[in-house]
Amino acid sequence: MANRAPAGRRPRKAKPRTKGLDPAQCRLEQSEGSAAEATTAVEKAGGCVVGLYKDPLGGHQTLLSILPIDKVEPTPFQRDLSDTHHKRLADVISKTGRFLDPVIAVVAPDGGFWTPNGRHRLEAMRRLGAKSITALVVPEREVAWQILALNTEKAHNLKERSLEVIRIYRGLVEEDSSRPESGFAFYLDHAALVTLGVCYERVARFGGGAYHSILRRLDNFSDEPLRSALKHHEKRATMVLDLEERVAAVVKKLKERGLVSPYLRSFVVARINPLRWIKGDAPSFEDVLKTMHERVAKFNVEKIKPQDLAGAAGPPDEET
Repeated sequence: MANRAPAGRRPRKAKPRTKGLDPAQCRLEQSEGSAAEATTAVEKAGGCVVGLYKDPLGGHQTLLSILPIDKVEPTPFQRDLSDTHHKRLADVISKTGRFLDPVIAVVAPDGGFWTPNGRHRLEAMRRLGAKSITALVVPEREVAWQILALNTEKAHNLKERSLEVIRIYRGLVEEDSSRPESGFAFYLDHAALVTLGVCYERVARFGGGAYHSILRRLDNFSDEPLRSALKHHEKRATMVLDLEERVAAVVKKLKERGLVSPYLRSFVVARINPLRWIKGDAPSFEDVLKTMHERVAKFNVEKIKPQDLAGAAGPPDEET
């Protein structure tokens, strides 16, 4: 993929009290524009707006609302539900008798509301039999795509993050496939996660950690339209999974020889990775994967000794 987009820079720390609004400036008496439309959607769904304000940083209109719980669904692209987490959360909410952490919600394309960051709180409240849920309704639906970048409180593992990114990507393709992929770099974090996401969609137990650093160096967002760019990621995912089949075969032979280590896959991938010796600009994705295919085909398991694995590092084979 050509036309690489430059990596974003982290903003410098601002001087205290130089950005955003004062408390009094956040007061808002009446919604306007898209916020008025969101207010109508809340009332139509049987909910009520109990507060209206401008957020203190960007001045965006936000609705503090109470929504019927059956009108709220998680976005289709976020991490999978954890039974353990939502049941534990339900226990805590039940003991306190209070729901104090509103979910963020946007008006869904087909009616009702999506919450891009409140899946476990929503399910916990449903488990408790709640009729309603408190939500900060944001009029701009694009916040649903941005929420991955905002969600820094609980780190995703690589599989969760990759699957969330590819689900967001496919949602963006449906909504606005003509915009360049590089325009969504902020939402998606890194192009490698798109390719890895496709891999995890196809093979749930794919050991993506062994390939992540390689893909981060080779995969970049392009200026091509989203739909076209997605085809490139899918093609690359096919190449990576084909390589993984060959790597898995080598790992199996090493285990048959009695070599035991949680890092066997990472060890093999590191041995066949040509980027270890290349400084500066890397070859193309296709050239690197071709070289790795050739090297794994020639991998001689008979020459590997237990001491060779002693310094092996990287993600354990079972990490997904």
